[in-house]
Amino acid sequence: MTSKTALGTHGDDPNVLAELRQLTVERSELERREAVLVRRARNEGFVWEQIASSLNVSRQAVHKKHAGGLGRRR
Repeated sequence: MTSKTALGTHGDDPNVLAELRQLTVERSELERREAVLVRRARNEGFVWEQIASSLNVSRQAVHKKHAGGLGRRR
């Protein structure tokens, strides 16, 4: 039998917390992979607009997120 808390029931799926922890690991891996690919794209001469379009975000969003670790390119 499950117990009731302010947030609902718990104990129905003991793996749900492990899955949540795994999700944070996967999210970190995806963020790292994105950063590597953005750096590679910039090194290969792609402009922020092209990278942003590939990520389905604005140029400003991708630049804000990734430009800090990259040297300024002209």
